[in-house]
Amino acid sequence: MSLRRAVLALAILASLAACDRGTTSTQPTPAATAAAVAATSGIDLAGIDKAVQPGDDFDAYANGAWKQATEIPEDRANVSTFFYIAERGEKRLADLIQGLDKSEAAAGSNERKIADYYAAFMDEAGIESRGLAPLQPTLDKVSAISDRTSLSRYLGGQVRADTDPLNDTNFHTDNLFGLFVAQGLEDPSKNVGYLMQGGLGMPDREYYLASGPGMDANRAAYQAYIASLLTLAGDADADRKAKTIFDLEMKIAKAHANVIDSQDVHKANNPWPTADLAKQAPGIDWSAFLDGAGLASQQTIFAWQPQAISKLSALVASEPLQTWKDYLQFRAIDHSASLLPKAYADLKFAFYNTQLQGTVQQRDRWKRAIADTNGALGDAIGQLYVKQYFPASSKARVEAMVSNILAAFRDGVDQLAWMSPETRQIAKTKAETMLVGVGYPDSWRDYSAYEVKRDDPLGNALRAEQAEYRHQTAKLGKAPDRKEWWMTPQRVNAVQLPLQNAMNFPAAILEAPFFDPKADDAANYGAIGAVIGHEVSHGFDNLGSAFDAEGRLRNWWTKDDAAHFKAATDKLVAQYNSYEALPGLTLNGEQTLGENIADVAGLQAAYTAYRASLGGKPAPVIDGLTGDERFFLAFGQAWRAKFRDESLRAQVIGGGHSPARWRALTVRNIDAWYETFKVKDGQKLYLKPEDRVKIW
Repeated sequence: MSLRRAVLALAILASLAACDRGTTSTQPTPAATAAAVAATSGIDLAGIDKAVQPGDDFDAYANGAWKQATEIPEDRANVSTFFYIAERGEKRLADLIQGLDKSEAAAGSNERKIADYYAAFMDEAGIESRGLAPLQPTLDKVSAISDRTSLSRYLGGQVRADTDPLNDTNFHTDNLFGLFVAQGLEDPSKNVGYLMQGGLGMPDREYYLASGPGMDANRAAYQAYIASLLTLAGDADADRKAKTIFDLEMKIAKAHANVIDSQDVHKANNPWPTADLAKQAPGIDWSAFLDGAGLASQQTIFAWQPQAISKLSALVASEPLQTWKDYLQFRAIDHSASLLPKAYADLKFAFYNTQLQGTVQQRDRWKRAIADTNGALGDAIGQLYVKQYFPASSKARVEAMVSNILAAFRDGVDQLAWMSPETRQIAKTKAETMLVGVGYPDSWRDYSAYEVKRDDPLGNALRAEQAEYRHQTAKLGKAPDRKEWWMTPQRVNAVQLPLQNAMNFPAAILEAPFFDPKADDAANYGAIGAVIGHEVSHGFDNLGSAFDAEGRLRNWWTKDDAAHFKAATDKLVAQYNSYEALPGLTLNGEQTLGENIADVAGLQAAYTAYRASLGGKPAPVIDGLTGDERFFLAFGQAWRAKFRDESLRAQVIGGGHSPARWRALTVRNIDAWYETFKVKDGQKLYLKPEDRVKIW
């Protein structure tokens, strides 16, 4: 047994013992009094707006004063708790990366590659002097396309592993198709490739198809952006081409499946023998496409959005070859614009950031360089990050919290009167066998084959995409690694991996205010504990509940259990459908259902685990707040955020998560919140007990 597993096992035993002890004592103990002196509340007291009643608007109560005092930085579309933690991490990464350039690291080492990638990105004079030359080989390949076969081979050659529908809810690729590599949905013994729809320049099909003045303006601005970018590249026929390119993308958008259908994993389980691709999706020369994509040896490809893939393939045959060449010329320039001369980067920023997100000012170049370097060499940087910024004490404490919350979840399953014994046992087994990764992975990515040149920033970025693609396609046909991480340690996020029945909690999110070693347990359980509970619950949401403990897609629910689950989730859909984000724009409760389920169930599990952690002793009062007040306030403040209208619109239209404000309102489904803040009937957030959604 490894040290990590030994610590985890001991923590599970301790948490079960704590649950058994119950909550019987009513007087503060010396230990509790000492804890009150030693620990901080973990709550931003100045951010609370006490003029607001918690039962009328809990987000405004927890965060109203903060919102009034906070301005969104001009180089940001929104600002949130995640932003502040990411900003802290960005400064740390800057210290690490900028320091490497002075270390004279050995040629070929990860440290040298990090330093050279960053230096190349920062060489603005070099980028200006080279102009479009670094992109010319790609543009020449587009010019050389002469027939449907060569077009198909080029399209295959552009496929990248840049989509992730299960772990990162990322359905977007600007190439015509994307590839996701993971174990088979019904056969967990080997990895397979999932082909996914793509090809749009704007974020989602709704940007092309939805009505309204905001979307009309976006479409007009996009066509103008296409023309401006082509004009800058020296194309004398830019206006005409912009219209034909936009018209082609409109047809691509009409071919696309929507977000809700793309989220439905049952619609994604479509194994297509590669020998039958011409029948399943006529139009593309699939032999040439697979050869270009390096997938010629694959016997089967899974079509994630089968109807869309068939329609996109048909467009390859039906649209004029020159239209495709114009489109691919633009796609190549647009994709690389951030690493071309400033005029290109500014045009791209003006459309994608100002027009679509409302961001006023471009971020400092060093910040963009840090982000790009981090994207290309994430694991190499991650090793340095955790050595310097993630203590073993934090890892052990968070692992113990995870164990407590898993125990609370299992206990909660036992108390579900509506669930049959058969379904209950499988749910408990799944929770008991869920793998937990805290801080960083057990093994790291090998970058030895990835070439970084100090004078080739665009080449470095394109080679990084190719290196990631080779890394992913090398897994095809092999047994999956259940301990594989899908996020770097320095990413401020957390993830549930349904195919691996595992969770990852990167080191970067284990920072205040999500996790504060100096704060008492109430705040930590309300913030990072709710995040942990959220990820645990993802294993049992509308998506996760379709997978068993081995990550196999199968129905393990009885008919009655499934009906009860559906009725509860329908109530949650209706609850979120009632929230209006902007005039005339309401949330889509079905589109965000999985995340909303995880918020509700995760918060309840975190609260139960927090109460159990007290071991029957009352929580101390700190800063005038009870333990339960600190728990719920920490949750509400973890989801504090301000959005520009454009950014909020983008989140509602294409996002799988509800915007932060409405995530904070999850509390209205938790009975203990009503008792803690004396919420009464007649207040705006009040729900009758029978209307509060309880799923797990």
